[in-house]
Amino acid sequence: MTQFRAIRAGKPAHYPDQTIYAEYAADALGLTFAERDGGNGLIFEVSGAGQRAVFGAGRGSFFPQNTATAATLANDKHMANVLMARAGLATLGGDYFFLHDRHRKHRPPGHERLDAYGYFNDLGNRAFIKPLNGSRGDFAQIVDGLDALTTYLDSVERHYDAVLIQPVCTGREFRALLLDDEIVYSVVKAEPSVIGDGETSLRDLVAAEQPMLEWQGISAAPLDPRPGKPDFVPAKGEYVWLDGRHNLSAGGGMAFDEPDNAEAAFAAARTALKALGLRAGAVDFFTNIEGDSEPLRVIEVNANPSIRFLEDAGRADLILRIWRHTFASLGLTDV
Repeated sequence: MTQFRAIRAGKPAHYPDQTIYAEYAADALGLTFAERDGGNGLIFEVSGAGQRAVFGAGRGSFFPQNTATAATLANDKHMANVLMARAGLATLGGDYFFLHDRHRKHRPPGHERLDAYGYFNDLGNRAFIKPLNGSRGDFAQIVDGLDALTTYLDSVERHYDAVLIQPVCTGREFRALLLDDEIVYSVVKAEPSVIGDGETSLRDLVAAEQPMLEWQGISAAPLDPRPGKPDFVPAKGEYVWLDGRHNLSAGGGMAFDEPDNAEAAFAAARTALKALGLRAGAVDFFTNIEGDSEPLRVIEVNANPSIRFLEDAGRADLILRIWRHTFASLGLTDV
């Protein structure tokens, strides 16, 4: 039994990963961990060196070394793009559009739902769209055609206030997690996939995966929009990769790797964090972009990234390194 499984033993299935990692790191560093939410793990306290700090898991930030302002700027994908572009970084650009009329008097014209259709048309009626403040790949997908755009916006508006519409970009997608100027690790991301059985269509293979996504509160994974593709029957054992989001939570994959131009890519990642005022965060970026003169484009910056991949990869040492930085920034330890 791993140290993480031992901590999880007897806890409910919904118990937050980050609370598990905090308890593990606190024990490893000789700090005192105390759960403060009746066994749910959503509020916990860590104390040491005469100090104590309270953390909120779940949707709370477990990187308190980031200021609230910096985390908020990173969470708004349009604001983050503006600041990164000002810092000289190539991003995916795009524009934002609100899906509801409420608070309309507090914002400038040109960013309402109807305006989204004109912008979408300018992109050739095909774009990558995601919620402006979304996470975990929820509703992040390629949308192809005006009818599909209407269906997409109708679905998203039940959960989010605004979306970011961007040109479709293809390339190798990487994530680098940084603490201050240090690159803690770098991974390459892979599209979600399904495996053929020689009998079932791609449409039905993907449909079979949807209950798990819905259970996790993530939108259904879209099919490849190319004509005829959903009715294709993959051969037995054949992998079919699905275009769009690469998030681990949405069925994508990760593996430790570095881009070919690692030095330049990591310099860009450091610039991205500094542009937003973050001390900790994960930078997602494309390299080897098809038909693009830019060697790299930043996709987004996550100020509160999941690190479940590290547990799955058996890298407890990196989880400890991340939490040590957090505890030290709060004065709980000087180790």
